[in-house]
Amino acid sequence: MIGRSRSFTRYVFNNLQLLSTSRGNDRHRLGKYLNRRLVSIPGRNDNVFATSPSPNFCSRSYCTGKNNEWTEEIEYLDESGGVIYTGKGIRSVEPGVDDHVMVGGIKQPFSNASAVAKIVEIVKRWKWGPEMETQLDKLQFVPNMIHITQALKITGDGDASLSLFKWAKRQSWYSPNDECYLSLIDQLNQSRDFEAIHSVFDDLIRDSTKTKVVPEFNSFGRIIQYLTKAEKLEVSFCCFKKIQESGCKVDTKTYNSLITLFLHKGLPFKAFEIYENMEGSNCSLDRSTYELMIPNLSKSGRIDAAMKLFQQMKEKSIQPGFTIFSSLIDSLGKAGRLDMAMKVYMEMQGFGVKPSASMFVSMIESYIKAGKLDTGLKIWDEMKKTRFKPNYNLYTLMVESHAKSGKLETAMSIFLEMERSGFLPTPSTYSCLLEMHAASGQLDESMKLYNSMSHAGVKPGITTYTSLLTLLTKKKLLDVSAKILLEMKSVGYSVDITASDILMVFIKDSSIDLALKWLKFMSASKIRTNNFIIRQLFESCMKNGKFESAKPLLETYVDSSGNVDLILYTSILAHLVRCQNPEKENQLMSILRATNHKSHKFLCGLFTGPTQRQQPVLVFVRDFFQKIDYESQEGETRYFVNVLLNYLVLMGQINRARCIWKVSYEHKLFPKAIVFDQHIAWSLDVRNLSVGAALVAVVHTLHRFRKRMLYYGVVPRRIKIVTGPTLKIVVAQMLGEVESPFEVSKVVLRAPGEAVSEWFKKPIVQQFLLNEIPSRGEILMHKLNVIFPSSAPEVRSLAPPKPLVGGRAMS
Repeated sequence: MIGRSRSFTRYVFNNLQLLSTSRGNDRHRLGKYLNRRLVSIPGRNDNVFATSPSPNFCSRSYCTGKNNEWTEEIEYLDESGGVIYTGKGIRSVEPGVDDHVMVGGIKQPFSNASAVAKIVEIVKRWKWGPEMETQLDKLQFVPNMIHITQALKITGDGDASLSLFKWAKRQSWYSPNDECYLSLIDQLNQSRDFEAIHSVFDDLIRDSTKTKVVPEFNSFGRIIQYLTKAEKLEVSFCCFKKIQESGCKVDTKTYNSLITLFLHKGLPFKAFEIYENMEGSNCSLDRSTYELMIPNLSKSGRIDAAMKLFQQMKEKSIQPGFTIFSSLIDSLGKAGRLDMAMKVYMEMQGFGVKPSASMFVSMIESYIKAGKLDTGLKIWDEMKKTRFKPNYNLYTLMVESHAKSGKLETAMSIFLEMERSGFLPTPSTYSCLLEMHAASGQLDESMKLYNSMSHAGVKPGITTYTSLLTLLTKKKLLDVSAKILLEMKSVGYSVDITASDILMVFIKDSSIDLALKWLKFMSASKIRTNNFIIRQLFESCMKNGKFESAKPLLETYVDSSGNVDLILYTSILAHLVRCQNPEKENQLMSILRATNHKSHKFLCGLFTGPTQRQQPVLVFVRDFFQKIDYESQEGETRYFVNVLLNYLVLMGQINRARCIWKVSYEHKLFPKAIVFDQHIAWSLDVRNLSVGAALVAVVHTLHRFRKRMLYYGVVPRRIKIVTGPTLKIVVAQMLGEVESPFEVSKVVLRAPGEAVSEWFKKPIVQQFLLNEIPSRGEILMHKLNVIFPSSAPEVRSLAPPKPLVGGRAMS
């Protein structure tokens, strides 16, 4: 084809050369011949062609002027644009000026199809640049916007289309055309040239501001839609703002595309801002807008706004789709607005929209989590009637929620259904069921679930083991508990804490024999416990009189660096005070020695003679109390003094007891016990003292009062002894033996100062205050009720006290 075209061109060139040398008539005949024979060749340069009756091609006719002379210089070009011949001629049509062509001697107007074809031909050939623009400038006709628009639609090349558009904008006949912009934008979008689209947008903005009346270009929306589909967030939003500033109208589809992009980018609040802008501009909402906004408003928690749009949608007779119903029901349920969720659910059924499995799941979860198990169970049954199968998570939720609510029968029914459906329950489901059955005391069901877990290969958690062991402990099934604990240890769990907790349960239940047996099992299994529990068990053994079992516990406690404090030592001493069995007294004394506490050394020193102590009793007591840290041990020391005074009084060691009281008062262990109110009243308060301490305090304080009144002559109006309801009888009986003037009134013993002063002058009173307290069973029997009000002791034997240590008699 190329060879034939070149031959044809050479043929034309040769004939044109003949035209310049032949005679006029011959040239005239040759011109007619060429007019009949030469036609323009598609795809070639159109500066060389002859007239043709075919209307599909633009023709140019060259004819002679007057006297058959050429009046104008004519250039003949080949297909590449090169000049093949230049000669004189005359042109009856002016390219780019005239709006017609000559067909023979007849003027024929250009057809739009021919014009568009010519433009497209140039654009496709030259693509872009100065050469294409030069060829467009040489067009034989004057293009218009219709030609440019049609050409843009069929060029198929974004760069070429943009070049054609830029050339057209510089022409005097250019006018803004929405269809032209749309065609160009479509071409650029096909080429994915979004930078060029942005530049076209700027041209569009400039064209829209040239007129006073802002044109409603659809191109604005088309540009934003293409940019949003390409996820050009910043560019599309910038263009949107410029459109608003220019006053141009934004259509619904454009708003929807922007909202969709912002939602897709995870910027819901910006999307809602655009939606509010859309409402403010009175732009109508279509189905797409509702289906876009309602679900997203619901998910973001703006449920009231979503419901408002839902009502608007129904008022416009737009039927909501499944997506809208699903999002509203899910959001309302999760927000706890269950009544509204059910109302929307009923409306959905009224519209004939069928719920999906996910919607059933969402509603059931909402009701179950809100604690409305009955409604959740009804929806569960409705779901199964519609042949939707519950999923794994829903089964788990139903089982665990009913189990935790105490509805164990329903929970077990759903659990068995879950197993039949082929779902393997999770460890949490097993654990929840087992723990709730264990908490309700259903041992058989708990053990069945435990065995089911073992057969299913599910490893129980530490909480499950603990719950089961707690139940077995309450049932006092020691052997089964030991077996489960060893299984727990074999799977790798640390069992020290769990075993200690079981031991603590036995201790609190006062099951001392079981506790000792369990501790023995722990030792054999090399399971450790802590000193706190050992001490608790020791104290329980002491309380229950199991002194033979208590001593090994104390030795274990001491060997493991347990802290034998003053309280623990004092509690053992208190047991010695109330003990009535000589054999058990020896056991208690061995327990006191096993404490290795410094107080025991002090107690033994009290019962030795001055030669062994190498110092008087009062000095010995003061040295001991001097070493006590009263800031941290004040309460412990006060408790120790009370019990020790009880013991000393019981053992008949009155002088030593008075030394203990005197030093204790010196160290302000009982700061408000004695009050001197000058000449008005002197008082002694023994309400917080034990029986022994109260008796010693009364004798010692009355001795001080006597010395003050008889030696210094100071006599108050009255003297009071505040005893409280328990010690009132004890103190009154003791003073009644020596005919005291004190009168008992409620919880106080009162006497006038003068009467007490006369009473002090009696020899029997002097001997009473200086020597010993009378020992009577009626007085001593109240001792234990004061120190240990929960106990019910018997009357202690009043046999002569035995020394705590061997040797000479105590002095």
